[in-house]
Amino acid sequence: MERTGQFGRILKVSQRVGGLFLAGAAFAAVAWWLRRLSYEADPAIHGYLEIVGSVLALTFAANALVRFRGKYDRVALLVAHGFVVAGVLETISGLSFYSRVAGASSVPHAMPLEWMVVRTFLAALLLVALFVEHRLPQPRNPSRELLSTIAIVVAVMYLTGLFYALAAYIGAPLQVQFGVDSLVPRPWHLLPGALFFFAAVGYWQRLKETTTAFDCTLFLAAGLNALSHLMASQAVSFTDAPSAVSQLLRVSSYAIVLGGALLDNVRLFDQVRQMAASDPLTALANYRRFLDVLDVEMQRSQRTLRPFAVVFLDLDGLKKINDKHGHVVGSRALCRLAEILRSQCRSIDTAARYGGDEFAVILPETNSEAAAHLVQRIREAIAANAEEPLLSASIGVALYPKHGDTLEKLLATADRVLYAMKKRQRARARKRSSKEVAA
Repeated sequence: MERTGQFGRILKVSQRVGGLFLAGAAFAAVAWWLRRLSYEADPAIHGYLEIVGSVLALTFAANALVRFRGKYDRVALLVAHGFVVAGVLETISGLSFYSRVAGASSVPHAMPLEWMVVRTFLAALLLVALFVEHRLPQPRNPSRELLSTIAIVVAVMYLTGLFYALAAYIGAPLQVQFGVDSLVPRPWHLLPGALFFFAAVGYWQRLKETTTAFDCTLFLAAGLNALSHLMASQAVSFTDAPSAVSQLLRVSSYAIVLGGALLDNVRLFDQVRQMAASDPLTALANYRRFLDVLDVEMQRSQRTLRPFAVVFLDLDGLKKINDKHGHVVGSRALCRLAEILRSQCRSIDTAARYGGDEFAVILPETNSEAAAHLVQRIREAIAANAEEPLLSASIGVALYPKHGDTLEKLLATADRVLYAMKKRQRARARKRSSKEVAA
């Protein structure tokens, strides 16, 4: 069985590698075909795409920093700094290229060396981010995390620049371009392309641990950049079809990763808002959210002239439960009551934890009869809950505007209703105890 499972894994890996090879070969064939098309783009488009790409990169960097502040995602922090550097340098490169094209009679064919440095730096930083996430311990102080990230970015940038400087020093043909009949007219594009490919593989493996929109688009962006450089390796000039497609792939990768960051930040803000309005123990609305909804319903009632009801509940004997069974069981008792309220409420109702052992349910456009019906359902659900210790609750109802036309009056009425209810229940309990003693 073990050999069979191992053979199955090897077969699956072989199929994936074969699929990637076929896809890469097909893409290379398309790039080779595009190279032979008689297509000439406006040279200024290259500069425009550089600037658009840099704006997208800087916008993504800002959103990635927001993600780091919300989730302390080290990959987001490293990638954000990398895109800041890439965005700034690509802006300078794009403006420089545009100025050269505007004043020249012919289009320059040599790829600017600083552009290759930036692209290789970004690909290397994506790989370094994966290594840092899995291999280096995370500092407890966020300021140290920021300093260490800046140090890593500077180190990667320095090493990338040093590599190209040494290559130029020894006479390596960094800006070589062969004729249209050669297999790879711009072979140096294969270096950042390979780095982006390995980064795409790493981020694809990372999706087994996290599947957020941010992480998915990082994988897609790395893959698109790998394809962009594979396409650029087939370009003979800045204005031919492979060069234009390469630029479009690169800018598209920036747009995709920006979209993923925006989607993730929207979800992050929703989570923060939900946490700010929720009770951490029961996940019901907290006191602040309860007051906000109550104020909204009062304004709605004043406009529509329709009443609404507020049901107030107090969990009986919580202190005794804590003393006898412990605080864990006491917290569980609060959660059990919260689950009952959630199950009995409508979607438009708002159930809240009003205080320590006090709960409330706001019932929009509800009269006294409908509120009494809900109270009866809650009582039956509490009685049907057989988990130990058994629960009981004091319940009272306040109607707006009958029992108070302001927030303060309504809450004061609620306190009086709950106090009277608990007083009656204590009297019944004493009467039962006296009867048992007499018997």
